[in-house]
Amino acid sequence: MDKKLVLTLVFLVSVLMTPFAATAQAVLSDEELDYAEMVTKITKVRAPYIQGDYLIFTAKKDSRFVGVAFDFENFHTIHAYKIHNLKNNENEIIDSVFFYILKIPKRVTKIAYRMVVDGLWTVDPENAIQEYDMNTGLMLSSVDVSRPIRPATEVLEKGVVRFVYQGKSGQQVRLGGSFTNWDSWIYEMREVSPGLYQFDLPLPPGTYQYAFYTGVTPIVDKANPDHCYTPDGKEASMLVVTDTGS
Repeated sequence: MDKKLVLTLVFLVSVLMTPFAATAQAVLSDEELDYAEMVTKITKVRAPYIQGDYLIFTAKKDSRFVGVAFDFENFHTIHAYKIHNLKNNENEIIDSVFFYILKIPKRVTKIAYRMVVDGLWTVDPENAIQEYDMNTGLMLSSVDVSRPIRPATEVLEKGVVRFVYQGKSGQQVRLGGSFTNWDSWIYEMREVSPGLYQFDLPLPPGTYQYAFYTGVTPIVDKANPDHCYTPDGKEASMLVVTDTGS
């Protein structure tokens, strides 16, 4: 095939794909955006640290492969670290860091783990907290991930739903959903502590869509992983109310 024709086809494909790439970027989930933000904040190798609902591990970039295995998975799975390149103001790579981001499992207060570096099991050299595991006869690294329980939307007894929103203090936060025919001016939430808003609403058993409002744009419930789309294509949160109120 003629070289000029090949280059022309490559150019046309790149131009045609640009809108699709922009669209894909526009519909990134909150979790994907949180992940990307956490990666950008990794600037050095350090002991594991908690950021929000995540535990971030780092390792020096002087090995070919770094992985990690966790006690809550019985060490059956080795999760590979990724590489984050650190750049200067001229966008030049000045250093690289291995990293792995773990979403902390629910009801887990401590995570024990071992690393795999170029095929060899080892404790985390960046983590001074270690413990001896009687079951495996090995030294494990560990991290305390116990945190205060973050208030979240939940179904209370007798079908009463407590909607919870966290944001800036002093806002007028409203609640709308399929139970109001998406009228967001019926229910205004109460600020029970600085930045914490609540509203209790009795609802019969069923599946409901809802969102919070501080203006005209709906805000999904970040503490609720169950998201959906309304008939008009807007993202919302979803909640199921059962007969037992669970």
